[in-house]
Amino acid sequence: MTAVVVVIFTVSGGELSVLLIERSGDPYRGSWALPGGLLHGGESLKEAAVRKLADETGVSDVFLEQLYTFDCIPSSDATVVVSYFALVDSRRARLRTELEWQPAWHVLRTLPHLGFDNERIIDYASERLRAKLEYTNVAYSLLPERFTLSDLQGVYEAILGEAMDKRNFRRRVVGLGVVRETGQLQKRGAHRPAMLYEFTSREPMVL
Repeated sequence: MTAVVVVIFTVSGGELSVLLIERSGDPYRGSWALPGGLLHGGESLKEAAVRKLADETGVSDVFLEQLYTFDCIPSSDATVVVSYFALVDSRRARLRTELEWQPAWHVLRTLPHLGFDNERIIDYASERLRAKLEYTNVAYSLLPERFTLSDLQGVYEAILGEAMDKRNFRRRVVGLGVVRETGQLQKRGAHRPAMLYEFTSREPMVL
């Protein structure tokens, strides 16, 4: 049998986080795991991923990309698991709170014990995300419609796990033509107002 899982990332508080659910049943009762499950009859892989993500977390309307197919461990009902990868701005993700299992964001660098050997899937997905950041506009999924260049740099730093030079970063992203000024300013505290930017396209694009 085939199962699907969804690795969905967000950036919040300067940290890259992944969405997990706390399992209420066996196996791995009480452990955290990626949202997912077995396919229904006549259902495509992507349809199953969309369904399980919405049913188990409440998250919908996100761009899903097929990631990789993994062999399942013996304790699973499935023989293979097809993983999907997604990004979302946590400010617009409304998690379901009435469920028997509880979905929650977990900081990637301090993950709890996971069921179903999900660590290797998350590791693979995080490597894919870091790679895609270099040659696509994937960061658009993690930000609101309008943002400052400091906001964008914070997303890059959270994903890459390292600080970046402010001047070089701004020169690079503006030079690539993936963002443009909106003509509007944002004032934060006593600091000088910052220009708001927007992506030139909010569709997946190779740079």
